[in-house]
Amino acid sequence: MLTIKGYPNLLTFDLILAVEKNIFILDLHKSIFMIKNKLQALFNPEQYHGWGKTRKYFEGWYYKIINADESKAFAFIPGIAMDENGVQQAFIQILDGKNLTAEYHKFGANQFIPEKGKFEINVANNFFSTKKINLNLPTVQGELTFENQVPWSSSWYSPGIMGPFSFVPFMQCYHGILSMDHSINGSLKIKGVEIDFSNGRGYMEKDWGQSFPSGYIWMQTNHFSQPSISLKASVAKIPWMGTSFIGFIGGIWLYDRLIEFTTYNFTRLRKSFADEKKVELVLENRKHLLEIFAHREATTSLASPISGFMDGRIEESMTSKIEVRLTDKKNKKILLNDIGKNGGLEVAGIVSEILIDK
Repeated sequence: MLTIKGYPNLLTFDLILAVEKNIFILDLHKSIFMIKNKLQALFNPEQYHGWGKTRKYFEGWYYKIINADESKAFAFIPGIAMDENGVQQAFIQILDGKNLTAEYHKFGANQFIPEKGKFEINVANNFFSTKKINLNLPTVQGELTFENQVPWSSSWYSPGIMGPFSFVPFMQCYHGILSMDHSINGSLKIKGVEIDFSNGRGYMEKDWGQSFPSGYIWMQTNHFSQPSISLKASVAKIPWMGTSFIGFIGGIWLYDRLIEFTTYNFTRLRKSFADEKKVELVLENRKHLLEIFAHREATTSLASPISGFMDGRIEESMTSKIEVRLTDKKNKKILLNDIGKNGGLEVAGIVSEILIDK
């Protein structure tokens, strides 16, 4: 035993202090790093938000891909899921909207690698960003690039489509829009068949949190009779400090401007209705009235998050027709009266919780 003037193991004691100091410094650096990444993601919703998360958490990105002649419609959904016990997995879902099939490819959580300070993620040998995707899956291989993206408006006090709710730390589910509309270039080999998506149209969004709402309606289309028009609208039951409210988000990209209808910009949800054949939404703000009538079509089952893990099931259509009428209230001028094709549509959960007719 090493002793120095009656102090046993003094050298060992000094070594322990040095190790503990280094561990403290390392933990401090990790904490600063995590806080920095979280703050960057807060003001850039497209980025990964799960830094430091280990349980009851999911995050997923949704890429809608339609080819030029609209004969092919796919959605690619990469993400990460963590259950309440800390079991984790990465995944890529594939939805074939025309053939009504879906695939779920599962990966180890260590194969999910997000970049720091920007939106780029790798899931095994697959790459995703706002500018491109590169797929190397058993049934899909190839690369697509995206141009002329139309993001949702953002500011320091309202970062993205969640607006001021972005700053609330206990929301069940957060939402982000990466692009309301953009062009596609490139091709994919899908089940051995080369498909050209050049001059097609795309849409990108994401969700993160613990679970999808217990009841919600979601729809999107950017295939109207004229280009540069896109619609996104959703209604959901939002848990809130022991109670709940009906939240909603709507937006129309109309040629060169985004007209927003949200819970936080004093829009009123006049109607929210759904049955087996149709969905109706009416939203009204100070300047505009938005009326939506969506025709429900055949759906495909997808995995969805419950308490972080992908144990739920939802049904999505990618072939719905969505009638849209937008009116300027001041001069009573109809700004848009058209039908969007290739509509994504989900009616999920306890829909009776979100029905409104005022």
